[in-house]
Amino acid sequence: MKNLLSMLLLAGSLQLSAQNVTINYRETDAVFANPERGFYIPLGTTAGNFHLLDEAKLKAYRSQPQQLHGASYTIQVSIIYRAYELDIFKDKPLSDEFLLNLQKDFDAVRNAGLKMVLRFAYTNATHGGDCKDEYKICPPYGDAPRDIVFNHVKQLKPLFQKNADVIAVLQEGFIGIWGENYFTDYFGCATDDGAGRVLDSSWGHRNQLLNYLLDAMPKDRMVQVRTPQIKQRYVYGARCAVSSPGMLLKQAYSKTDIARIGFHNDCFLASADDYGTFYDYGNSVSKRDTANFRLRTYFKADSRYVAVGGETCDDAYSPQNDCAPFGIAEKEMAAMHYSYLNAAYNNQVNNDWDSLGCMKSIQQKLGYCFVLKKASLPRKATKSFTVELQLQNNGYASPFNPRPVQLVLRNQQNGNIISFNFTTTIQKWFPGKIVLKQQFMLPAGIAKGAYEVLLNLPDGYKSLQNNPAYSIRLANEDLWEPATGFNDLQHILMVQ
Repeated sequence: MKNLLSMLLLAGSLQLSAQNVTINYRETDAVFANPERGFYIPLGTTAGNFHLLDEAKLKAYRSQPQQLHGASYTIQVSIIYRAYELDIFKDKPLSDEFLLNLQKDFDAVRNAGLKMVLRFAYTNATHGGDCKDEYKICPPYGDAPRDIVFNHVKQLKPLFQKNADVIAVLQEGFIGIWGENYFTDYFGCATDDGAGRVLDSSWGHRNQLLNYLLDAMPKDRMVQVRTPQIKQRYVYGARCAVSSPGMLLKQAYSKTDIARIGFHNDCFLASADDYGTFYDYGNSVSKRDTANFRLRTYFKADSRYVAVGGETCDDAYSPQNDCAPFGIAEKEMAAMHYSYLNAAYNNQVNNDWDSLGCMKSIQQKLGYCFVLKKASLPRKATKSFTVELQLQNNGYASPFNPRPVQLVLRNQQNGNIISFNFTTTIQKWFPGKIVLKQQFMLPAGIAKGAYEVLLNLPDGYKSLQNNPAYSIRLANEDLWEPATGFNDLQHILMVQ
């Protein structure tokens, strides 16, 4: 009796497996563009001499490999960095003409299939003089008073809301030279020519700006800050310790403020503390101090769940900023979950990555890199069917913006599409293994016949969901459909 039961169970198992097919997929080592990740091209303009983005050039950036001046390598581009210097608006509102030009830029980016890393500043120029700063960057620095800044953010809010689909991430900007929140006349300067630290009142003003920016952007978009301490002081207050913890998984992607503040490091591996990126700038009861280990620890923990990018700015920190085995460039990118970097600055560093053999790996792994390893798919279906997909994220990070994950059935005879949403959060597809297993119900009245099975990872905004330039391509051979943005799972499902 026991043997008979075992035989029946085995027969049932064989019958079940016979109804499914297991497919193994081949990984590709090709370098290609994918949304909201990779090397970016920086494009800046001043308000006083506004140069509109050239849509034709943007389309070429998206469609053709690019080699920037001074670079020994080519890049595949999905994002640009767009910097606006508000040089003529330091004492008055933004003009209607400027806001109209800004909208024209957003439209050009959208038409080209790109996204923007966005920043505003009031000055990008420095001047010397008889001051205490070691780099002889002397006051006055040339940024704008707080009331002017806050009013500008209020003016920009409608444009941010309208065009968030093509804003990959907004950088805090506005404060100080280059918008890097350091050399500032109005928000508390930590140099010896200022207070020598950022006082509690100035942290309050900085927090106020960050709050305005978070409010100006939709809840599904992030704002990056220049240093990890800026986020700490926003989340925990002006007198919090540099050992304050990074956020936890349960807090991530919740659309709360803590979940929406990321980081941009504009001096990646430029010195032991990245030129002050990992430094304690003090408060009303504590002076400036080193905090490299503690703030790096915080950054590594928190960055797993937020947008991280930036640029290198100096080649002096060599060999640490080189490829392995002597350098730690890729190790740092992985530990701090980098999604994008500047392709134009500093190319002394970037070219070293090329000549020393890790540039291709960096281009493949910045942000996410999804490889489909295996699928278990049904041969036929009547009312419902179950699929299982096994993937691997070989990148440094997960996608930082939300987007749907869809299984697509395409009728072989007439091309009609039926889409099903997986119940998954793609932002939680962290580096490592990913398994999707789900049952789907066929819609009533579906036509019988043969259906191609595909995977679609389109943009989260409906305005872009039918544009294949904004869909994620898997790092596999022979799966990508450039005309549709679908990944072909190379299987036919018979609907009966």
